[in-house]
Amino acid sequence: MKHPEIPGRQAAIDAHRAAGGGLAAVYPIHPPRALLRAFGLLPVEIWGPPGVDCARADGHVQAYACSIVRGGLAFLLDGKLDDADLILVPHGCDSLQGLGSVLIDFVKPKAPVETFYLPRGAEGGPSRAFVKEELRRLHDSLVKLTGKQPTEAELLEALEREVDADDLLAALLAGRRRLELSNAEFYRLVRAREYLPAEDFSRIVREVLEGASEEESGAPGVVLSGLVPEPRALLELFDEAGVLIVGDDLCSSGRRLYPAGEGSDALARMADRLMSAAPDSTRGDGVQARADHLLGLCAAGGAKQTLFLIVKFCEPELFYLPQLREALTAGGVASQVLEVDVTTPLADQTRTRIEAMLEVMS
Repeated sequence: MKHPEIPGRQAAIDAHRAAGGGLAAVYPIHPPRALLRAFGLLPVEIWGPPGVDCARADGHVQAYACSIVRGGLAFLLDGKLDDADLILVPHGCDSLQGLGSVLIDFVKPKAPVETFYLPRGAEGGPSRAFVKEELRRLHDSLVKLTGKQPTEAELLEALEREVDADDLLAALLAGRRRLELSNAEFYRLVRAREYLPAEDFSRIVREVLEGASEEESGAPGVVLSGLVPEPRALLELFDEAGVLIVGDDLCSSGRRLYPAGEGSDALARMADRLMSAAPDSTRGDGVQARADHLLGLCAAGGAKQTLFLIVKFCEPELFYLPQLREALTAGGVASQVLEVDVTTPLADQTRTRIEAMLEVMS
């Protein structure tokens, strides 16, 4: 199959700027992409990033903040977000909520800072009503920031572009065994969703899916769970061992397969979508729902192994682990836990553990 040509982050930003658009630097995990795009802002996500020196952030956040928060703050302090028109901090966890407060009250970067809160527990109407009001609040702030006032039709148009991209991401993840891409290549495409305009991502994924093989790969498979597939060397180890990542329960991708939603009220639909994705620790979904979802991913992908990539100090993920692992064992699925730091290279000890796990699987 033809390997996809994927623009890099800076190229995507430059193209959007050239077309008259703005830039929203977005921290994890559940940003309202459609709302930002309706105001001409391209959401570009900040997951760490790899290679950044976290030392500059240590005077602003607690020592037990994860590397995603510390690295993301250090990236900002190094001036790497100076060209952003907006900085958005969704409340994915207490540390991210703290980061929002630090930016608003103390650091005060060049761009305005907005927060976006998703309530814990997705059940029932009150949570969705709350999210709609959060979207309305952010909408009103964006009107003041940009001077634009998108119509309901324009909001819905932006929403439909995101729906299309989410549907294609779901098809991409579900069709993993039919795609002749290495794990590293596959996740380069998956993670392009973090910065490409939805319509550009959709176009590339359609081309990839059109070239998919009719036969599925019989390689050993594993389900990946956690926040984000970092460090990148991890994916290369899977490739070297001939093991496919066939199930995705990552906050950066598989847990953001938002359903289309219904209705003509754009903000209500956005709220429904954000609260109706796959079970997620950062939204406080139940343990049984998460266990059932993981077992379903294993069954669909033909995997007998789940690997939990846990970013150090990530409390939302750590709270679920004991019961999730028990449920997987009861369902005939083995599991391993690896603690990682998204800003630093893969540790030798971690590399050895992964290689041992893969040797048994392959």
